[in-house]
Amino acid sequence: MSGNLWGIIPAAGSGSRFSATALKQYQKIQGKTVLEHTIERLNTLELTGYVIAISENDVLAKTLAFSRQERAHFCSGGQERVHSVLNALNYLSQFASDDDLVFVHDAARPCVTESCLREMVQTAQHEQSSAILAIPVRDTLKLASQNEIQQTVSRDHLWQAQTPQISKIGILKAAIEHALQNGLNITDEASALEFTGHPVKIVHGRSDNIKITYPDDLELADLILSAQH
Repeated sequence: MSGNLWGIIPAAGSGSRFSATALKQYQKIQGKTVLEHTIERLNTLELTGYVIAISENDVLAKTLAFSRQERAHFCSGGQERVHSVLNALNYLSQFASDDDLVFVHDAARPCVTESCLREMVQTAQHEQSSAILAIPVRDTLKLASQNEIQQTVSRDHLWQAQTPQISKIGILKAAIEHALQNGLNITDEASALEFTGHPVKIVHGRSDNIKITYPDDLELADLILSAQH
């Protein structure tokens, strides 16, 4: 793997769908927080460093025993996920090159595999393109209005986006700034890149790369992590 490789983990969200009081990234699985598991997975690659974007009142993140602790950086998160990512990109830009690759990965996605991460880096380098992990949509999709089905939506060509997503720092930073200036609703980094016409390749992910959203997802993540070892 050539060149510097960085990680950005936006971890300033409220986690409102998980619990009104407890943040999902700080729930424990097998004695470690979800966020510690997530950072450990990213560090199966030789990251030059990683930036965790946290809320200003977060007193827990900096006390955790992250893998490769010496490579950890922290910055202030923003109002929405996209603002946290942009803050982290601005922070990175102080010492990283615009041509360095950066992963952006959900704090609550602790089950991503090393093989998927390596394939993403290889795709980004060989294709000279940004890339995302995604899996084909499996279920039948229904378009509904007021709880009544209007039509069945074809699954052909539909993919469910995951993280991490990978891009060059300079390209991603410019794309997010441009999208925000144009009032675009950015739900992931790829949507900002798509808006600017920058190509994004799909790397076939795995269904066990779950995002912890609800409390019962913790039990599923525990099972997945045990099975992967």
